[in-house]
Amino acid sequence: MTTIAPTGTQHPITAAGFRAVVTEVGAGLRELTHEGRPLVLGYPESETPFGSSGLPLLPWPNRVEDGKYDFDGQARQLAITEPKFGNAAHGLTRTLPWRVEANDEASVRLGLRLFPQPGYPHIMDFTVSYTLDPSGLTVEIAAHNAGGSDAPYGFGAHPYLTLGGPVDDAVLELPASRWLSVDERKIPVAGHDVEGTPYDFRTPRAIGGTALDTAFTGLARDADGLVRVRLTGASHGVELWAGEGVGWLQLFTGDSLTGPNRRAGLAVEPMSCPPNAFRTGEDVIRLAPGERVSHRWGIRPV
Repeated sequence: MTTIAPTGTQHPITAAGFRAVVTEVGAGLRELTHEGRPLVLGYPESETPFGSSGLPLLPWPNRVEDGKYDFDGQARQLAITEPKFGNAAHGLTRTLPWRVEANDEASVRLGLRLFPQPGYPHIMDFTVSYTLDPSGLTVEIAAHNAGGSDAPYGFGAHPYLTLGGPVDDAVLELPASRWLSVDERKIPVAGHDVEGTPYDFRTPRAIGGTALDTAFTGLARDADGLVRVRLTGASHGVELWAGEGVGWLQLFTGDSLTGPNRRAGLAVEPMSCPPNAFRTGEDVIRLAPGERVSHRWGIRPV
């Protein structure tokens, strides 16, 4: 009898010493290594993703307070998928099976048509492309409004960077000048400058005991237009980069995770909009019928 993995069919890709495994369920990044060294905190094929590990977050990242928002004067109610806090969390596609649209040794592209859901009465076509080359992994996430009405949209992704040990020992470089404080339900209540706070990692320093489950913005970009977040140790490091349209990063040190995953990796989540964006409207993308938008991010060793 063939055992079916909880995340469905596994799609391995390889190139230039890199290996990645992408899952059918959720189109997630289950594994990424370079010369055998893990760059992300993965999980076994026999398990489901912990803490949304490696998953695209569509058509919104993070949380929507009470699952309620208004769009074009219409009150909407999303399913509550974070019962502990009473929020709609991390979109609608994490547990759905995605189809392979293209695949070769070094790349795979998966697609999904999302039909109307409670609180999201739209038809959206999503694709997620993973490509390996000598520089590392590039991910492109695209959304196309296949329906007949304007739709709100935001994207996120949830990889956990790792150096192979506790995040306490890692040095973090985060070029962000603003952070959001949240209430007891993890809903933002105010924005703050990082200057003089425990959230200022513009100059690289050890994470130590700092607990992060925090959204950042005010991102400084390099000359090539990319924002880069680096996690480094004594002998090696890993970098997440993000391109145009990624104005937010959520960092999570995994303090609420259990077992060996607790503070074993740092989630660095590129996002096009902040938490609770469907509720506030901040940086939400309005996609007209037939309109398409895409975002790129990636991971490489340093």
